[in-house]
Amino acid sequence: MPSSLDALSLSWATLACAVLAYLVGSIPFGLILTRIAGLGDVRQIGSGNIGATNVLRTGRKGLAAATLILDAGKGAIAVVIAGRFGPEFAAVAALAAVLGHLFPVWLRFKGGKGVATSAGVLLAYNPPVALAAIATWLIVATVFRYSSLAALAAAFLAPCWAWLVGPRDALPIAVVAIIALLVVLCHVDNVRRLARGAETKIRLGGKG
Repeated sequence: MPSSLDALSLSWATLACAVLAYLVGSIPFGLILTRIAGLGDVRQIGSGNIGATNVLRTGRKGLAAATLILDAGKGAIAVVIAGRFGPEFAAVAALAAVLGHLFPVWLRFKGGKGVATSAGVLLAYNPPVALAAIATWLIVATVFRYSSLAALAAAFLAPCWAWLVGPRDALPIAVVAIIALLVVLCHVDNVRRLARGAETKIRLGGKG
């Protein structure tokens, strides 16, 4: 029986799926929300990232939560819509949505770290793996208070979860592994800061 990986081929349909999912993933909700709130450019504070963790550094927990939900939601929506046309389209959309968040054309290809968007993508694409990865993130973040360390732990273990609790097919495992690798590569600077004890811990205080 052929693997679903064999069904993935380049065509106008898959190319259109990739482009549309990329554009959805590239919507910079963290930047949009902070500007609407009158906080300026979120890239000028903290880590300079457009994701929820850096939005939290503005002291606006509500905005950070909204960024988290919207970043996850855009990934999930892209996969759900593409999945209506078949598993290969869901796979393409999953990867393209994450790439859109990491490298948005609107921001000169300098986006976020992809954690929330990856979580949303996996919730739609492979829910058991997503739940295991989110649980990993929560445990590590609670114990060590480093968002980046939690993201790295979740990313490193995600392919293992894909093998243990997801369908043992080449395509879904490959999609999870590629997303995990992208997240890890986007955290190289965080790894360096963690190594020298300069990484910022999660702080939940401040304005709501």
